[in-house]
Amino acid sequence: MNDLSKETPKAVNKARAADGRALESSPLRIVRVDAIPVALPLKKAVVMAGERIERSMNLLVRVEAGNGLVGWGEASSAPVMTGDLLPGMVAAVDQRLAPLLLGEDALRRAALIRRFDAALVGNTGAKCAVDMALADLVGRHLGVSVAELFGGPVREELVPMYLLGNPKVEDDIAEAERELAAGWRVFKLKVGFKAPLEEAAAALEVRRCLGDDVVLCADANAGMTFANARLFAERALDARLLFLEQPLGSQDFDGMAALAKVCAIPLNGDESIAGVRDIQTLHRMGAIQGANIKTIKMGGMGPAVDAMTICSALGLHINLACKVAESSIAAAAIAHLGSVAPNLDWGLNVTQHYLAEDLCENALQIENGLLGRPLGPGLGVMVSEERVARFRIP
Repeated sequence: MNDLSKETPKAVNKARAADGRALESSPLRIVRVDAIPVALPLKKAVVMAGERIERSMNLLVRVEAGNGLVGWGEASSAPVMTGDLLPGMVAAVDQRLAPLLLGEDALRRAALIRRFDAALVGNTGAKCAVDMALADLVGRHLGVSVAELFGGPVREELVPMYLLGNPKVEDDIAEAERELAAGWRVFKLKVGFKAPLEEAAAALEVRRCLGDDVVLCADANAGMTFANARLFAERALDARLLFLEQPLGSQDFDGMAALAKVCAIPLNGDESIAGVRDIQTLHRMGAIQGANIKTIKMGGMGPAVDAMTICSALGLHINLACKVAESSIAAAAIAHLGSVAPNLDWGLNVTQHYLAEDLCENALQIENGLLGRPLGPGLGVMVSEERVARFRIP
């Protein structure tokens, strides 16, 4: 190996260019694609409108190249959001997506991913996990982070939000005060599964106890009627919520537009957004002021970047999120996306800290309320194949 430290700058640049051309001309052949279903236990159950989650049923995708490098991707099943169930996600990869990749050059990942929609309608969770694994693999091969594959980071530290969804408001407050002492400054209240007056009173009480400096928002997970959403927004106004996320059903665009006209709290679209067209339609109707972008809804990291670009062009706020609960694999992907996002003024949801045990040796850590962008090539996390095997399900 040449000792480039002894070369002139001109010689160094010439050598680097030659190395880069050689790297680009050498295919990164995909030799194996594994779809791995896992069940990851949570520290405690998370309750939201429509479901109670005690174990997260996730798909892992492991893509191996001929040079021995491995890339990992992850997507949570989301039957009430994307309609994806874990067995179907595994079948989608095994039967439709993996055959499109075997023997192909992973460095052509953008062209490979374009084949997915022609091969399989929907199934955005499966597509997401494969897309993420390819990005991780290519980043590791090139020696750059995933953020650099998407243009490079504009921020190195991210401010995540903490979910509160206890049956009793006093438990929410106790939990929030504990996390506030640990440095968290942004909290999201889970609403839409109790009476609207009760939830509005709870939001006001949380605000009173936590003070004016914290950021509060609320997520109904499509669990409210129009009347209940309007009543909640009116009575919770003094809680000064940053946004109310998806109060109405995923298909009720007209209802969201009507609610936005009478609601003083900005509306954030989530379950109603399955792609860029939905963002554009909801914006045109005046139904949302911001969008929750999840890789499992968009179908991967690349489509999520497209969605963020559209949001920025339309003047919409951006909220990036993992599904409850994904490991540090998916959390790293969201962190990299957050680092390149044109704006992130409606925050970031990572969920690996709700798991009883992470799948990564270097699980992402939130310190003093901040999450640093993972460093190192690819996603920047080291997956424990022993843990993957332990949590794997038939």
